[in-house]
Amino acid sequence: MRRRTPDPVALGLLLGYAADQLLGDPGRHHPVAGFGTLATRLEGRTWAPRRSAGVAHEAVLVGSTVAVALGLGRLPRPVQPVLVAAATWAVLGGRSLDREARAVGTLLADGDLEGARQRVRNLVGRDPWSLDADGVARATVESVAENCADAVVAPLLWGAVAGLPGLLGYRAVNTLDAMVGHRTARYHEFGWAAARLDDAANWLPARATVGITALVAAARERSWTAADRVVATVRRDAGQHPSPNAGPVEAAWAAALGVRLGGSNVYDGSAEDRGILGSGPHVTARDIVPASALLRQVGLASALTAVGLRLALRDRRRRQRH
Repeated sequence: MRRRTPDPVALGLLLGYAADQLLGDPGRHHPVAGFGTLATRLEGRTWAPRRSAGVAHEAVLVGSTVAVALGLGRLPRPVQPVLVAAATWAVLGGRSLDREARAVGTLLADGDLEGARQRVRNLVGRDPWSLDADGVARATVESVAENCADAVVAPLLWGAVAGLPGLLGYRAVNTLDAMVGHRTARYHEFGWAAARLDDAANWLPARATVGITALVAAARERSWTAADRVVATVRRDAGQHPSPNAGPVEAAWAAALGVRLGGSNVYDGSAEDRGILGSGPHVTARDIVPASALLRQVGLASALTAVGLRLALRDRRRRQRH
């Protein structure tokens, strides 16, 4: 009887997730930062106020990233778990997200509103200087929720489905959206492709995040009523949010935490209505610690889900071959 060998991608995902939880982001020479530097240099050559220019910019950067990942995938099988683990560690951001959120919470607890406003800039793009303490807390919790999907759940699921190309290709897409996918005068047309591709890449992971959050909420409260509450809140409130992916995720987190998220945010001097998500009380600094705990629990559940999905896909392929 042929002995079944461990799946290198499943093993690499687990090791990479553990490395992120233990170490956080690499302190120096972060691969994602290097990719961002390369993208900025290329933008100096490709930028034009046209969608076609943005499509070309996206195709070159994402395509070359996937091509590199495919090339690495052809290296000997024994090194594959190490490569996948390193890539997973590089693309995940759960530990660093948790650390930043708790740092903001500590500053608010100490009464240092100015310090909290300064620190929350590491998490959000909105203008923090007009926010009161509760506004900073809401910004923190909303960022933790949205980035849990973008920086934890989505890369793990893409890695489970597509291995190294899924991990690195997804991170390239998400990074480019953060860089150029804005509705500013410069990027309104050029960033169209980046924003639309990121929406597509995150559509299923965002809904998976809702499902995992519902299950975690049920486990936390030891009642399926909590899961029903999460799903009902998403159905009722998610459509008020302008983002097709952030809306469901933030609504799910609002229900799981028993708070109210959303409202009006200011970006570059312009106010944007994010709707009202959830029916609990407004967020305060006390809600940051529970949000960080939820982040860790959803992250662990996502890692286990990704490994299970990878093994299920492997077994399905084996059955098809035989």
